[in-house]
Amino acid sequence: MQRGGMILFCVGMLLAGCAVPSTQPRKSAPVSSTAPTYQPAVTLGTPSVLTELEPAPQTPAKPAPAKKATPKPDKIVRVLLLEEGKSAYVKHSGRVNIYTQDGSKKYKISAAGTVSIKTHRNNQVQAGTLVAAQPIIIEPVGGTILEWDKNKYTGKFVVLPGKTFMLLEYVPLEQYLYGVLPYEMHHTWALEALKAQAVAARTYTLKSIEKKVEEPFDLYNDVRSQVYKGGGQVYDNVKQAVDQTRGEVLSYKGELFFTYYHGNCGGATDHVQIWNKKAPNIKPLSGATCKFDSHSKSYNFKQDLSNAAVEKFARSQGLKGALKSVKVAKKTGTGRAVTLTIKTSNGSKTVLCSSFRAGTGLRSCKITKLSTGANKVHFEGHGYGHGIGMCQDGAHGMAKQNYKYKEILKHYYPGSTLSVVK
Repeated sequence: MQRGGMILFCVGMLLAGCAVPSTQPRKSAPVSSTAPTYQPAVTLGTPSVLTELEPAPQTPAKPAPAKKATPKPDKIVRVLLLEEGKSAYVKHSGRVNIYTQDGSKKYKISAAGTVSIKTHRNNQVQAGTLVAAQPIIIEPVGGTILEWDKNKYTGKFVVLPGKTFMLLEYVPLEQYLYGVLPYEMHHTWALEALKAQAVAARTYTLKSIEKKVEEPFDLYNDVRSQVYKGGGQVYDNVKQAVDQTRGEVLSYKGELFFTYYHGNCGGATDHVQIWNKKAPNIKPLSGATCKFDSHSKSYNFKQDLSNAAVEKFARSQGLKGALKSVKVAKKTGTGRAVTLTIKTSNGSKTVLCSSFRAGTGLRSCKITKLSTGANKVHFEGHGYGHGIGMCQDGAHGMAKQNYKYKEILKHYYPGSTLSVVK
């Protein structure tokens, strides 16, 4: 979910940076242990309840410092970079090893260059000179950076063959977050806001991994999950935010939850079920007031949608005919539209505003003015995105007022608990 670039939101379900559960991907042959170890299980360490932010009482004497334990390797995140590829070109800054998942075919390239990937006959795939009907791994060695689609990556690339191929990156969790944060929240923002974003993004990632054990990948690299452009370009603020919150996640009653976030809530967030009826009814996603986002240019919006665009959406909902009007049918207590009624020459239909927004590109369902003209529908309102979970502009506003990241998380995910993943 990109912030600024998060503006893509959620073309599936997020317009403006926000994390959203991805749709079910197609099945593909699993990658064996030749690829990086995949560890879906998550164990939470000793919790730090976010409602208890007061400093701990002083102890009379300091115990001897404990020896630092060797940190465990990060969990591996499987990110889908290309879903239905026919050809791709991967640049490498130095040495790479290329091999099949069973190790029967392998070779190395010692100098910088480019590896071409393309489909081959009989559902095989070719990477460089290696052709196989099984997954092929492109492994960077000694700090080599892989570059694809103008983005830089540090993990292993895995190519899954088929009529078309899938290109994945297997990347350690914390390195993955380096490539998420600057595209979901601007890297120049206050450090405490970036730290809150790091915890939210880490939690969302690990929750996604829980749900994808039998699938070939965990997350998309776009607004269907979280916007990710590789961990090869690391900004100082982002690195600090990720490193200083290393392993920290949010949970509710001992379970991770989808820590949704979005660009601007327009003064208040709302209950998750107005956006996704299948989402669990839990306190951290029940909504919160927000007085910290009005500084942003995204707080107010005016937007015109063509009648043709609205008619196209109406047809996708089974309603044909020329557009007559669009009206708000139901609102929440915060003023966010829950449903809209679309009227055409063939009849009318009431639809979820969240579906309308995803299908048309409407910036927000917090609508204050709405009128239907001869050629366009005019909207005015507040906010940007689905309005669930953490308001990123609000988090930035809180950080600028010297709130710490734990206080930001407590505010937008009330009742949640902060823990460290073991």
